[in-house]
Amino acid sequence: MKISIIVASTNTNLALAQQLNTIALEMGQTTQIINLVEEILPLYTTKVQTQQGIPDKVKELAQTLMNTDAMIFVAPEYNGGIPPTLTNAIAWLSVSGDDWRGCFNGKPAVIATHSGGGGQYVLSAMRNQLAYIGMNVVGRQILTTNSKPLNLDSAREVITQLIKLSS
Repeated sequence: MKISIIVASTNTNLALAQQLNTIALEMGQTTQIINLVEEILPLYTTKVQTQQGIPDKVKELAQTLMNTDAMIFVAPEYNGGIPPTLTNAIAWLSVSGDDWRGCFNGKPAVIATHSGGGGQYVLSAMRNQLAYIGMNVVGRQILTTNSKPLNLDSAREVITQLIKLSS
């Protein structure tokens, strides 16, 4: 099985993504980390899409996600919501072609955050958006803070659920 770990920031959320990547690898899974910050996608607007078309990076990302069996989304909470890097990537993917839903439809997903605040708002927002675009979001989620490090046993259990959903 191939798991794509999509991270929407650097620093602590990237570190969390790397921890989850290590756990999935130890469980025998094939993984890749996609850091949306490094992708540097242009801001999606219909004007940009009309004038410049779909960026090659978006086409490549769409192809990568089409060939992914499951995903883990790791994102910080930005003002009680999803960070712009993740929202922007989903916006671009949703116009990347007639079969864009193949990136997401029916695929299992785990949501995770490392938050300096509560983190519940971004988890709720990600759950809603990912379910809306057709993903099956695992009931358990991962939330870490500076005072609450990743519980490795819980992380393994969540990834086990992800694997079971994609079988």
